[in-house]
Amino acid sequence: MELLKVDGHVNKKRLALSILVPVLGGSITGWLANRNAQSKYKKLKQPSFAPPAPIFPIVWTSLYTIMGIAKYRADEKTSHNRENTKPIPFYELQLGLNFLWSFLFFRWGLRGTALIEMTALLALIALTAYEFQKVDNTAGALMVPYIGWVAFALGLNYAVWKLNK
Repeated sequence: MELLKVDGHVNKKRLALSILVPVLGGSITGWLANRNAQSKYKKLKQPSFAPPAPIFPIVWTSLYTIMGIAKYRADEKTSHNRENTKPIPFYELQLGLNFLWSFLFFRWGLRGTALIEMTALLALIALTAYEFQKVDNTAGALMVPYIGWVAFALGLNYAVWKLNK
């Protein structure tokens, strides 16, 4: 529970909203982007290091929850900032790119474009983590698993693209 406390307090409404936006957004995006695309995806050549399909929703739900907590912590730390310099726009931009990737890769089959987009996404996630860390060390650290997974996913995206040109 200490993880959720910022300056000794938990704003349950803001915390819930910070977690629900990426979790529900990711779920809706995944459903829309993957609908009727899985049969095509299953026919693609996969690299040896591709995880089984059931792993992805588990990992993504966990990551969306963790990034929501990170966003909440960074937002709470900066909510009293008179300069109003919040790192949140980077967070929102990377989240939008995260959602877009599913459409590029699965729905539209633009795996090369998805690869380029994911490279930009990874850079924005790192920038978000850096900005979060400047206002709250824990918020920055919470973004590290997300960076690791997206770096792995970038390699997976590259391998699928290369194997299926």
